[in-house]
Amino acid sequence: MEIQINHKPFEVGAGASLEEVLAKAGVPAEGVAVAVNNRVVARRDWASTQLEEGAKVTVIRAVCGG
Repeated sequence: MEIQINHKPFEVGAGASLEEVLAKAGVPAEGVAVAVNNRVVARRDWASTQLEEGAKVTVIRAVCGG
C-alpha cells in the first residue's frame, strides 16, 4: 500500500505499524516527533499504530543550534 512520509510517496506492506515503517525509512527512534494524519503519536504507541492506505506521516527532527 502507499502512504506518504513528509509529502513523499512510500510503499509499505498492508497492516504495517508506524514503528516498522519508520525503521524501513531509516528514521531514528530518538530526536524525532511523528504525526499520522496530523495527530501526534507518542513513541510508546508507534508499535501499536497500524497505518492505512493513504496515511500521511510527518516526521519532525530536533535540531541543535541557534
